[in-house]
Amino acid sequence: MKKIVVFIGLGLCAGLITGCQDKPSGGAGSAPAPAPAKTNQPTKVETNTPAATPATNVPAPAPATAAAANAAATPTAAPVSSNEVAVIKTTYGEMTVEFWPDVAPKTVANFKKLAKDGFYDGTCFHRIIKGFMIQGGDPLTKDAKMEERWGTGDPGYKINAEFNSRLHQRGVLSMARSASPDSAGSQFFICLGDAPFLDHQYTGFGKVIKGDDVLGKIGDVPCVARGEPSPSKPTVRINVDSIKLVPAPETK
Repeated sequence: MKKIVVFIGLGLCAGLITGCQDKPSGGAGSAPAPAPAKTNQPTKVETNTPAATPATNVPAPAPATAAAANAAATPTAAPVSSNEVAVIKTTYGEMTVEFWPDVAPKTVANFKKLAKDGFYDGTCFHRIIKGFMIQGGDPLTKDAKMEERWGTGDPGYKINAEFNSRLHQRGVLSMARSASPDSAGSQFFICLGDAPFLDHQYTGFGKVIKGDDVLGKIGDVPCVARGEPSPSKPTVRINVDSIKLVPAPETK
């Protein structure tokens, strides 16, 4: 069954991160959707579009079953180095992200592993909600023929949530997910502004420390509607050429 990842639509109560709303969804991997007038919330599983597709939350497996499946499929996390940063090279330039292994060690380890494996190279930011967030990390976005399913891809496994006290503010890197807390895989989103409605509900695990201007340019790319309250489908492709890990000192 397809999964939809959706971000809560800005100023919309209907949009939920489950797949049809304006929230970072994470079925396969979607970012939350902007919250209704007062509550921007991440969307749920996105079936054809990351958190921005028509609301389509795929029922999550029963807690016991889901936990067992994730435990068996998720790679064992290696020790996380705190002196590495990620350089995300995009169509509009580079963004450097620091990690927060103190509050989300397994999430950081998973992201680093995927980056080292070249998993993100050639993907794109497939979902953008102005003033809210930009979402990427779906391996299906490497293939234009798979566009109808963008927002539903993952690495073949899910990781458990590591909700923490870090706030979702501009530049924060967080995991997209579906209705189930433990449904994140590879899709992530970067906040374009403060999104308190996501705090303690999405796993924030890093923040942009260089390249805020690039983040802004991506966030300003014109978008059209595609099934959620707020326009979220970029009119041009914003490629993620690569995500490389480098020693923090090299970025200064």
